[in-house]
Amino acid sequence: MPIITTKDGVDIFYKDWGTGQPIVFSHGWPLSADDWDTQMLFFLQQGYRVIAHDRRGHGRSTQTGDGHDMDHYADDLLALVEHLDLKDAIHVGHSTGGGEVTRYLARHGESRVAKAALISAVTPYMLKTEANPLGLPKSVFDGLQAQLAASRAEFYWELPAGPFYGFNRPGVKSRERVIENWWRQGMMGGAKAHYDGIVAFSQTDFTEDLKKINVPVLVMHSEDDQIVPYQAAGPLAAKLLKNGTLITYKDFPHGMPTTQAETINADLLKFLKG
Repeated sequence: MPIITTKDGVDIFYKDWGTGQPIVFSHGWPLSADDWDTQMLFFLQQGYRVIAHDRRGHGRSTQTGDGHDMDHYADDLLALVEHLDLKDAIHVGHSTGGGEVTRYLARHGESRVAKAALISAVTPYMLKTEANPLGLPKSVFDGLQAQLAASRAEFYWELPAGPFYGFNRPGVKSRERVIENWWRQGMMGGAKAHYDGIVAFSQTDFTEDLKKINVPVLVMHSEDDQIVPYQAAGPLAAKLLKNGTLITYKDFPHGMPTTQAETINADLLKFLKG
């Protein structure tokens, strides 16, 4: 398997297909590079080189007990970029992966980057505070950790079966195999990484990171996102970016790259070619 080893000894699994301008995909919590299958096959056919890795503690990467924070995620991404010597790259992040991409750009610069896209991303800040009244209370994320610790297998079934893909909405047909694939990816990873990852995605403030980014960034978010509320995320992130473009969807779910892949892929391709 293609593996790189980070400075602190963590093995990171990655996929690297095709030639052309590279697109690097950063997945959401608690999934893996497999969550990008539809996008990778689509953009490979469009002539791009497509790359995706399993975040530390996720998928086929080392189930290390520490380093589950945005700085380490960004540093791991840098290690991958440098190992493959990527230039003029496009970085696409979904959910927690959007935070990873944002921290990577702010922390390590844009010399190797052409554009970026944040899809249903956790930016700028998910936690409700006096300065961020649109965020979610800490009790929500404490509850996620409690459910994970009590029965990860059940928690990882109920989340995709309900709010993640919007299958709990009236008239939305549940897709059993999509739920099973989410569960499979989640259970491949480590419980400690996923437990700590809830803190990483919910309690990291990306406000200053977004302000540092100069490259064009496409922000894609749905008003019906039940995981990362729209008002606290997409519009605010786009305003903080120097060169941000916001696309708002009305009734897509948080996991729209999977359930609405045709629309997401087309909008992303238009941005990349623009």
